[in-house]
Amino acid sequence: MASRSPEAEVDDPVAYYLEDMEMHGRAERTRVAYERVLRRFTAFLGERSATPESAGHRDCLAWVHSLRGALSASTVATYATTVNRFYDYMNQVGAFASNPMGLVMEEMDESIEKDPERRDVDVATMGSFLDRIRHPLHHAIVLTLLKTGMRVGELCNLDCRDLRLSESGLSAYDLEGRPQLSGRGDALYVDATPARGEPYNGEVRTESNKRKRSTVVPVDDELRRALRRWLAIRPDTQSDAEPLFVSTADDWGERLTARAVRHYVRQYAEEMGWYETGAGAGENVTPHYFRHFFTTHLRDRTGDRGVVKYLRGDVASDVIDTYTHNWGDQVRETYLENVYRFD
Repeated sequence: MASRSPEAEVDDPVAYYLEDMEMHGRAERTRVAYERVLRRFTAFLGERSATPESAGHRDCLAWVHSLRGALSASTVATYATTVNRFYDYMNQVGAFASNPMGLVMEEMDESIEKDPERRDVDVATMGSFLDRIRHPLHHAIVLTLLKTGMRVGELCNLDCRDLRLSESGLSAYDLEGRPQLSGRGDALYVDATPARGEPYNGEVRTESNKRKRSTVVPVDDELRRALRRWLAIRPDTQSDAEPLFVSTADDWGERLTARAVRHYVRQYAEEMGWYETGAGAGENVTPHYFRHFFTTHLRDRTGDRGVVKYLRGDVASDVIDTYTHNWGDQVRETYLENVYRFD
């Protein structure tokens, strides 16, 4: 097999880089973010009659300067880092001769926020946000994220067998298929196994579950009602895995994607003034923000960091086994007594 020659493809170095990043296993969301920044950078260079290959450090410096004021300092640093990585990689494969962004990075004052201070939203205000969401699917996915703290990929990987609802009245669905849910009341099972590109429950997954250990999360009556409302209108699907959340848009009946969930949340967040293009993670409300909301509010209400870590799937096996073996008292009762309500 002939090796790929970068010299033959430098007419579009961004496309070459993105193709390599896909083969290196970078997630689609990451590649989309890379492309958005690199195309913006390339367009700026075009206005200066330059290309990524011909650009000098002053072109890169001018681009960074143009971002200031329009974007947060952390976002400026993120954009510059993306371009710097692009140049480093293209140098290594022999497509470019230098990295003009390297010098700019050394002198930049901006840095990426590793732990941004997030927007402070109280329970009542979040309830007002939920009231705006009328679509049964959208309401169910946002409430599930808020009530469980799971990641968006973990939500998309849920199958009907991962949900147990007593007296659901929905005979068309197998809502007691997981032995891990036996005797646990109404609950969701979030498995640590699913991985992007790997088959799981008869279906190749496009998202990975990132938790350290599988977790059983209680379902309270507010979330139960939202899930029943969704399941009552859920379209049929061709997947034997019977995904819990499926699309009601053009890809009707197909497993909901993380990209679609982010799109839905962004639409509603923009209506509330909670999302602005170019703003940092501390300002925008995204699906990951709901995980932060869950952690903050449930930890403050329970005073039990261990239970919250268990529910998030963040704790090591020796700790998680303690909660698994005494799930009813230490997890379910603590959760149901303290979880916030929006209705």
